[in-house]
Amino acid sequence: MTESNTNSRLEAFCDGVFAIALTLLVIEIKTPSSENIHTTNDLWLALKYLFPIIFAFLLSFTIIFITWVNHHASLKLVHKSSSSFIYANGFLLLTVVVFPFPTALMGEYLLTDHAAPAVVLYSAVNGLQAIAWILLSRTALKPNLLTKNEKSTLVMRNSLRNGYFALIIYTVCAIVAYWFPLPIAIVITAIWIRWLILSINIKSE
Repeated sequence: MTESNTNSRLEAFCDGVFAIALTLLVIEIKTPSSENIHTTNDLWLALKYLFPIIFAFLLSFTIIFITWVNHHASLKLVHKSSSSFIYANGFLLLTVVVFPFPTALMGEYLLTDHAAPAVVLYSAVNGLQAIAWILLSRTALKPNLLTKNEKSTLVMRNSLRNGYFALIIYTVCAIVAYWFPLPIAIVITAIWIRWLILSINIKSE
């Protein structure tokens, strides 16, 4: 039986990886140890220390979810496949499954004096994802290979342009985070909140 969508198996595989990555993020949020809790106030204080971890979790969840939405939309624009397109998707998945580690690192050290390596790494992973989008878009734009029509081509070119823009932004963030980790974490959060708002507006049109 012939599949109506050439990339249906690829999309199903990618969806599974996205789901696993999202699930792994929450593992780092652990309940406070009862051994250190003697009063209600102790529990409130323990929950307060979880704030950076919850912040990192919510940020990464938003990033991965937006990435999934955009990936789903991108696959709707193509009707063929190629080895380079499949491997570009694989690289994108690599950047997704890596997210739980820098997320845990940033959650642990963001409000400490040792936040710089964590935020630098977090910025770098965002930069790697930008490279993945560049590769994905470039393979989709190969003549008579993937894009369905002129409108799809324009959308994919816009994705390619956004990929280059994101790569520049996150490269700068990774460098500046060495000296100013907390402000850069705020900048990255603002960037993804903007992408979330834009994504919601585009999908509702």
